[in-house]
Order: sequence, then C-alpha cells, then structure tokens
Amino acid sequence: MIARRTVAAVVLAGALSLPFSLSAAEPASPPPALDAAAADRLARLALACVHKEYPNKIAHVLSGDADVKPPRELTPAFYGCFDWHSAVHGHWLLARLARRFPEAPFADAARAALDRSLTPENLAAEVRYLQGEGRATFERPYGLAWLLQLAAELHEWDAPQARRWSAALAPLAQAAAERIRTWAPKLSFPIRTGEHNQTAFGFGLLLDSARILGDATTAALLEARIRDLYLKDRECPIHYEPSGEDFLSPCLGEADVVRRILPPAAFATWLSGFLPQLPRDGRADWLAPGVVTDPTDGKLAHLDGLNLSRAWMLEGIAASLPKADPRIPALQATANLHRTSGLRAVTGEHYEGGHWLGSFATYLVTGRGLPLLMQE
Repeated sequence: MIARRTVAAVVLAGALSLPFSLSAAEPASPPPALDAAAADRLARLALACVHKEYPNKIAHVLSGDADVKPPRELTPAFYGCFDWHSAVHGHWLLARLARRFPEAPFADAARAALDRSLTPENLAAEVRYLQGEGRATFERPYGLAWLLQLAAELHEWDAPQARRWSAALAPLAQAAAERIRTWAPKLSFPIRTGEHNQTAFGFGLLLDSARILGDATTAALLEARIRDLYLKDRECPIHYEPSGEDFLSPCLGEADVVRRILPPAAFATWLSGFLPQLPRDGRADWLAPGVVTDPTDGKLAHLDGLNLSRAWMLEGIAASLPKADPRIPALQATANLHRTSGLRAVTGEHYEGGHWLGSFATYLVTGRGLPLLMQE
C-alpha cells in the first residue's frame, strides 16, 4: 500500500517543484526558489533528530569491553538521527539553512543545536573514535564525504559562531581527508553500488569540498582517480536501475562526478558514449521515479532518496553541457519529475525516512552540487 502524504509534504513539494507533461518537448521551467517557510519545514526534520539518540544503528568495531558504550559517548558530536552519517548531514542541513536564512524562526534553534554538538571536546572525541583500532573503513566514503561537506559549509559561512565551529571541526575534517587520501589511490575499481559505498557520489561531494576548503592535494588526487576509474566507461545500463534499495543512481552518479572534471564540450562527447540513450526530444518518460511501497521499511524507503538524488544529478549533468545541447530539455524535464516525486516524500511521518530525507531535499533545493555560479 502506497503511503499517504501529509498536507505539509504536498505544500513543500508544491513550493519547490513544478509539474509538467512527460512528453513535453519544451525546456522545463526552472523550479521556484527556496523560501523561509519551506526551509523551516526542512530544518525541523533535522532539529527533531540530531540529538535523538535512539533508535540507533551503529557501525562499531569492538576491540574490547571498554568499547561497549552508548552512542552519545562513542561519538558525542554525531550520535543522533539513527546513524553517524545521518547525524553529520543533519548538522550540515542546519548549517546550510541557518546560513541562508539567518533571521528565520528556525535559525536560533539551528544555531543552538550546532553549538551544542560542535564543541572542541566533542570533536576531539570524534577524532579519537575515527582513529581507533579497526576503524579504517568507518563511514568511508559516504559519511566522511558528508563530514567534509559540513566543513565546507562552515568555511563559507561568514559569522563568528560559524568560524568557531569551523575551527573546532578542523582536526576531524583533516583526519577524514587523510583517510580518503590513504584509501583512494588503492582502489583498483570504482564501487558502483546504489547505496553508501558508491565512489562516484562520494567523490563528487569530496571534490566539491576540497575545492571550497582550498585542499589542492586532495582535489588533485580525486580528479586523477575520477579520470582513472570512469573516463573509459561506455554504455551504462541505466535500464537495469534501480535496485530495490538504491538511494543513488550508479549511472547518473558517474555522469555527475565526471562533469565536475571535464569542460562542457569534452563532457558532452563523453556523455554520448556513456549514456547514448538520452532523449533529444525533451521526453521525460525514459527514466521513471522509484515507488516506495512501504515507507516504514528503512531499506525500501531508500527509493524516495533516489528520486531526490536523481533530480540533482540530472540538474548537474544538464548544467554542465554546452548551452545548445539537445539533451538538456529531457534532462531538465526528468529532473523535475523526480524532484516532484521525491519532495512529496519528505514528510517526517515515518522516522525511517524522516531522519535523512530532509538533508537530501536540502541538497537538491539549494543547488549545492551545481556549478558554483548556479547555486542559489
């Protein structure tokens, strides 16, 4: 049975997306800008979970009895929102929206939540945890990528509190970047899953963050690895997608990361070989949104996130092509289709989706992954 959607979700979807015809040949209209009311609804999802310790799913290696502790003691900055990576991007959501809407009703609560979590003491404990024995693969690359997105957001936020939080986070961010620099050169093959381990999505977030933070070493390494792992790929089988628990598209994720390292003309040529089936007549019926049949099942609910991530990947691909490329209308129309479907699911009605879908919605509607000049 398909879940009913709350009135708040329909309003949110209406405010942030546009309906259109699946067969429309005209370029899709750009979605409306995010307003403070919609931002408030997204922020409330994160505020409801960043310090909610239970239920909690921890990916925790025990080296002895001393490691048997509650989440708030193991990782005292990021213990809420069900799991570590969701807690991290929940904090990113609050920073992103409070930075953009500093006078909005939710902004004081968002700043207070950040202030409670991002203390030097809490973050020093996070560094110790990350560097603990047996944790070389902890949250790699997904959670570490979101952590560095949080570092980038705070770096760009010109406010006294943000500078303080940024300084406190710096040792953990440096440890995360070092973990990536140690691991990425060893990869013989990309990881093409539609879940957390996907390297294309992780590398995209990591590369954007490294560029913002001025980390030229990490950026150069990631650019080289993207070239090594992806530029020879051809004819991605997008008709196999999605798998039943995907929240990321392997094919679109790869195109979305490759567009970050190629100029428009070169990217257009590569994309022709990689996704030759992209329509040139403005159609959106070549890629249907995922349908969640049970939003109380945490894995099945991943498909709501897939619709959101597909939307921003399609937008990023379209934004990186030459302006006259005939595939842009279909990419934009399909992005809007997925945007509409994905945002309708951001209700908070079920914690299985409520603890993380707000972050994906925020990433989409604020254009965080788009080329810098196109971000809101």
